[in-house]
Amino acid sequence: MTGFASAGGGIGDVAWTWELKSVNGRSLDVRCRLPATLESLDPAVRARVQDSFKRGSIVAALNLTRPAGGVRLRLNQAVVDQLEDIIEALSVRVKADTPRLDALLGIKGVIEAVEEEETADARAAREEAILATLDEAIVRLAKARAEEGRRLAGVLAGHLEAAEAAAARAGATAALQPGAIKARLAAQVTALLEAAPALPAERLAQEAALLATRADVREELDRLRAHLAAARELMAEGGAIGRRLDFLCQEMNREANTICSKSSDMELTRAGLDLKAVIDQLREQVQNIE
Repeated sequence: MTGFASAGGGIGDVAWTWELKSVNGRSLDVRCRLPATLESLDPAVRARVQDSFKRGSIVAALNLTRPAGGVRLRLNQAVVDQLEDIIEALSVRVKADTPRLDALLGIKGVIEAVEEEETADARAAREEAILATLDEAIVRLAKARAEEGRRLAGVLAGHLEAAEAAAARAGATAALQPGAIKARLAAQVTALLEAAPALPAERLAQEAALLATRADVREELDRLRAHLAAARELMAEGGAIGRRLDFLCQEMNREANTICSKSSDMELTRAGLDLKAVIDQLREQVQNIE
């Protein structure tokens, strides 16, 4: 499900803002974007998000601002020593000008930012406050996703109604009436006897049963109606129902495919194709819900 939420806070001269973005996903995928100095919060951030959501691709980004005086730059002597050794080794093999100072300073790690020292208690208090702000953003994101879910509920209900109408139309086709099924089976058996008059009675019964099974899709329609009823019950239940609805859509699609493959009647085939189309639309929307 899609949604966006933010929340901010601060302690002293340090301020921060959480931004949570959610897009559709069949499972839950959490990505954290944290400042290097707060990467230790990654497990706690993931745990909080996973406790609140079950589906979707969610990005949790933390923006931290502090006064310029709180950070100073220093030369990373260990990296500089390694570069010096590399340059000296290469100068023996390659004739080249001495690297410029600005080029050396542009190498990652040569210059590093160092925060002013702070007590462990002050750091712990700030991290606790940052996580509390994350909880606020999570609540707001959950609210935004719930609002989208309420809007999607009407769309899903419309697709279910369309699927039920197509199933009813399929069940009412002349080809599925008992008399039509009996007449078609009799014609097929007659054709079978003309093609092989010496066919044993037992084999004839087997072939007749097979023809009847292939021609009758009433069982598929019964299962399809049961799946549609189960989908409505899930929607009434609420909560995290996305995965269960997705499974039901797979089963509905299976029944619609079987109806189309068994059908030898144009009207029934059209109803089956309509079923497939509306089930695909339903499943596409199901991917958007928790």
